[in-house]
Amino acid sequence: MPEGDSVLQLTNRLKWMPGREVLHSDFRVPALATASITGERVRAVWPYGKHLFIQAGERILHTHLKMEGVWAIHAAGSRWRRPGYTARVVLRLSPQHPGGPPIEVVGHELGFVRLFPARDYATVVQHLGPDILDPGWASEEFRDTGRTGRDEALRRILRRPERSLGAALLDQRNVAGIGNEYRAEVMFLIGLHPAVPVGQAGQQKVAQALDLARRVMWENRLEPHRVFTGDRRPGMGTFVFGRAAKPCRRCGETIEQSTLGGRFAGGDPELDAGELERIIWWCPHCQPGGQA
Repeated sequence: MPEGDSVLQLTNRLKWMPGREVLHSDFRVPALATASITGERVRAVWPYGKHLFIQAGERILHTHLKMEGVWAIHAAGSRWRRPGYTARVVLRLSPQHPGGPPIEVVGHELGFVRLFPARDYATVVQHLGPDILDPGWASEEFRDTGRTGRDEALRRILRRPERSLGAALLDQRNVAGIGNEYRAEVMFLIGLHPAVPVGQAGQQKVAQALDLARRVMWENRLEPHRVFTGDRRPGMGTFVFGRAAKPCRRCGETIEQSTLGGRFAGGDPELDAGELERIIWWCPHCQPGGQA
């Protein structure tokens, strides 16, 4: 499931791109049907939360994996490993070695594709909270707030005490990068039900949730498979995520499953207009303090 660590790993796979010329570009989404960055040189590739940015010349390609998206890298002319009709972006770049084949980077089933002038970057990301995987998360000022990224994320979550902490952690306007798997595991680790209101949880627990999310995501950022339990054996890496009806690894109680979130799920219908209903998992013994 793509979360901030997935996009960071994808960026690491694409770090060879800067300096390469775009020999051919093909955007297979209606809004960009006639757009082209052919002839431009890639200047940078970077993540921000769950978003991937590729700057070519003075424009930035902005994509989001959503649930199904994936980027594939091929030697130009080789057969794609995924169906051609799922391609949304095709970039052919200059070869790695003189005389070698060009390299194709193909974005399949991307949930979001946009191309915009580089000068607009600050405006494009303005709505996003601090990136939880920013190296300066706890030490550098976030924009011009006078606060670190960590403290700004904490402030944003605490300003709505009536909202469930589980929904607040997934809101990319509060903190960018946390997804459903990390939300489920972090809520277990701090010992609270995902539906507990922020105000009931209290500032200390909210801060603990952010600190744990940062810690486990940072420790997983280079790993092929996420691990929260310390056990790397297949099927043993999570406490509650995806484990409905199975025994809790701590107490043996049966893990429960329900849903949380959505525009009219107790939040503000206007502020939370884009909020989706998501599955939650929890241990009823280890995670008190809320009702799904």
